[in-house]
Amino acid sequence: MTDATITVDTRPSRSFAGDLWRQFRAHSGGVAGLAVFAFIVVAVYVGPLIHTVDPNKIDIRAKNQGPSFAHPFGTDNLGHDMLAQVLAGGQISLAVGMTAMLLALFLGTLVGVLSGFFKRIDGLLMRITDLFLALPLLPLLLVIIMLFRDTLRAAFGPETGIFILIVFVIGVTSWMHTARIVRGDVLAVKSQEFILAAKSSGMHQYRIILKHILPNVMSSIMVSATLGIASAIITESALSFLGLGFPSDFPTWGRLLFDGANFLQITPSRVLWPGLAISLTVLSVNYIGDAIRDALDPRMLKR
Repeated sequence: MTDATITVDTRPSRSFAGDLWRQFRAHSGGVAGLAVFAFIVVAVYVGPLIHTVDPNKIDIRAKNQGPSFAHPFGTDNLGHDMLAQVLAGGQISLAVGMTAMLLALFLGTLVGVLSGFFKRIDGLLMRITDLFLALPLLPLLLVIIMLFRDTLRAAFGPETGIFILIVFVIGVTSWMHTARIVRGDVLAVKSQEFILAAKSSGMHQYRIILKHILPNVMSSIMVSATLGIASAIITESALSFLGLGFPSDFPTWGRLLFDGANFLQITPSRVLWPGLAISLTVLSVNYIGDAIRDALDPRMLKR
């Protein structure tokens, strides 16, 4: 009788989250983008606790000054501290970007999943999507804001009303690309054998969507989320730059650009800092989206 030799595999088990993080770290641009975006988020929310100057404080004696120890980013024509205004504006711009992205992501995912899974309403939903894609978005945004801005301001206040309006307008005009991407992924997943097996077992359709469809299209949703933040920030900045965003005493990065455009030759730093903040935020979010897309690529996870 011979002794049997049992070999035990002592290698650490690999998890999906671990593989995802390993592939994300391999993308140098994504790591750099995550670091920059994290720095911006921490700066705009923690910075006001360190730099305690009121962003709306007026000091005429210190107007149009360049960078100094008292005012690291300089001041505007009314003596506002530009660093305080950039930090306060970042909170609003990021809040608009995140909230509008969530709204657009919800609408796009809902339309994409329903269109891809239920064939009888696919044509109708895709024609609605094509209709929204064919609309000239910027004129549409301008018309909606002009029509409903005063009503919402009177109902919710000048700041909250315009915040709700801008988030709603950006969200309902930004879901179409997400819907098309999610629909394509749902059509591919729906033809897989495990979906057919779930249908044969009598599983309800909504459970199939929640348990099998959504987890398999989550990669596209996450990439759309990162790109949606950048798109929403740019759109809000464009609206504020056109003077249709938040009021002048409620600064956002786009509003700071709009207010500083006329003083570009006097104090160019008024345009430099909010423009740099917008550029770095959008660029970092785009790099994060690229890294997430590569990390969620099944061909990369198999390595």
